Amino acid sequence: MNFLIITHAMHKEKGDRIYSYAPYIREMNLWLKSVDSVTIIAPVLGDSISKIDLPYEHPKLHLKTIPSIQFTSLKTIFYALLNLPHLFFTLYKEMRKADHIHLRCPGNIGSLGCLVQVFFPKTPKTAKYAGNWDPESEQPLSYRIQKWLLSSSFFTKNMQVLVYGNWFSTSPNIKPFFTASFLEADKNIPTVRDYSNRLQFLFVGSLVEGKRPFYTIQLVERLHHLGFNVQLDLFGDGVLRESLHHYIVEHELENVVHFHGNQEFSIIKARLKSAHFLILPSKSEGWPKAVAEAMFFGVIPIATPVSCLVDMLEYGSRGVLIFGALDVDVKHITEALEDPAGLESISKAAAKWSQQFTLERFEREIEALLKN
Repeated sequence: MNFLIITHAMHKEKGDRIYSYAPYIREMNLWLKSVDSVTIIAPVLGDSISKIDLPYEHPKLHLKTIPSIQFTSLKTIFYALLNLPHLFFTLYKEMRKADHIHLRCPGNIGSLGCLVQVFFPKTPKTAKYAGNWDPESEQPLSYRIQKWLLSSSFFTKNMQVLVYGNWFSTSPNIKPFFTASFLEADKNIPTVRDYSNRLQFLFVGSLVEGKRPFYTIQLVERLHHLGFNVQLDLFGDGVLRESLHHYIVEHELENVVHFHGNQEFSIIKARLKSAHFLILPSKSEGWPKAVAEAMFFGVIPIATPVSCLVDMLEYGSRGVLIFGALDVDVKHITEALEDPAGLESISKAAAKWSQQFTLERFEREIEALLKN
């Protein structure tokens, strides 16, 4: 099987190996176990390999480089329009040779892939929609168009669209799905945490506006001023790091909040085995892997009810839901902290739910998708 991947994920080359963002690569390497050859259509960066990059693992890989396209300014729109004919031709040519087409959505490259795949109704296809599929959520026009095309059984045939969460849909294309990070061997009864001493909070993700790391710090800062013995460790990097650091210094939080930058997954995994809480007040998510990974080890998630998070946290029985209003959210968290027995119950429920989704089960599901 010649497996074609169409993605907006930035790729890097070093020697004869092809690298990209580690969580994406871990998943794709499971898909590639079941195929003979792989063609990747993606933009390429000239940057050096970082701690959060991993290589594809497959003996027969071919990378077809395309320019990244954006529509954020007049200049980027001009270059995007200039590149469109070449992009359409490249996608069409490679789709003709593919035995299975795999789209990664949402994204501008995914949008083009959604359009070009219409000309290949007989070719088996899958699309991984990693964003928020909630039909009621506010999303960019390009995302709404992608969702409409993927859902359309008239324009999109022989396609299985993998989405996060259970949403009412009359389209046969749509299939609720999940992702996974840990093996069956990683499953265990979570360590019973002591919620009466120093409480360890984690933030794992990019330091960007959409993930709301400022709000995370403000939540912990407020708990600190209320007299709770708290510590916040932020794992990740991004454009907000300098301003976040300035805020911490200005508010004298150096002994409470600590930056760790991008770290290898093994380091984060070790921290998840002992931390008490993970905070993710994100504005939008698909399947928030940081939350699912924390829950796997009994870390209690504190998160906003976006995308499938309400189902993941089962309306608060497997975590603490927050809504972006600081006073209200601090009240919810403090009420939870005052009930250690309740926290222990939430921790166990979170682990029981998350440990259903192992890499072995994920691989079996992928194999079934490729056989259909």
